Amino acid sequence: MLDPKTGLLLCLAVVAVGFSAYWLRRLRQAKRSGSIAPTPYQLLVGFVTDFFDTLGIGSFAVTTSFYRARHTIPDEHIPGTLNVGHTLPTVVQAFLFTTAIDVDATTLIVMIAAAVAGALLGAPVVAGMPRRQIQLGLGCALLILCAVLVYRQFGVAEVGANGLSGGMLVAGAVGNFVLGALMTIGVGLYAPCLVLVSLLGMNPSTGFPIMMGSCAFLMPLASVPFIRRGSYDARAALGLTLAGVPAVFAAAYLVTSLDLYWVKWLVAVVIVYTAVSLLRSARQEGRSTPSPS
Repeated sequence: MLDPKTGLLLCLAVVAVGFSAYWLRRLRQAKRSGSIAPTPYQLLVGFVTDFFDTLGIGSFAVTTSFYRARHTIPDEHIPGTLNVGHTLPTVVQAFLFTTAIDVDATTLIVMIAAAVAGALLGAPVVAGMPRRQIQLGLGCALLILCAVLVYRQFGVAEVGANGLSGGMLVAGAVGNFVLGALMTIGVGLYAPCLVLVSLLGMNPSTGFPIMMGSCAFLMPLASVPFIRRGSYDARAALGLTLAGVPAVFAAAYLVTSLDLYWVKWLVAVVIVYTAVSLLRSARQEGRSTPSPS
């Protein structure tokens, strides 16, 4: 009989294969109307963001900053591109960290299921949102994420339990449900999830399989509405995937010790800049939109 973690990973493998087959078919259709080959910059973004994503920094905010810096894709396509492009690298992360870190199987499965439920409720709504609402949502979400990142800089010690029970497990499930829904507007789940497990009394290291497993399950499901509606940039998403998967292995196996303290402060500054830029763009679009008569 399979143990719960092995069963979980087998389910994840099935989800990943199904997502890959669906996306590949849609990419072939998109190729008929133009090239879908990623640019060198899009590949660079994929490698850098997923490398640091594997170390727990998160990829959504940093990827958004890269795209905004060079106006790589339209703002309204950012949430879909983030979810679709980072899906398979995140699946690889989930396999690596779920097998490497000791975490209670019940806690892991419950919190993953909660995040998936949150994403399924949120993705169809976000995929059809107008540009200005996405800019506002992303801008506010990035500011929240930055606050979480700064909180973690003053962090907590690596102590605590490897699982939850009773009311604490319910609280963890509710928290991860909310984080799963926020994923669909482009706010990464990683940093907030690490804070959540720490506040609930768990060892912060257990947050890695929880956050990566949550994203690995919810991102394929959340990505389907974006792909189906064309609410993403295929070239940029493919760049994230093709460069992101090897970046995950590089970070997991080549980096044994890296002082990320100052890197995280730099990321916080970039996030604030990007959030302010998005909110200013939303404000300008609001002024240019004619008022209903």
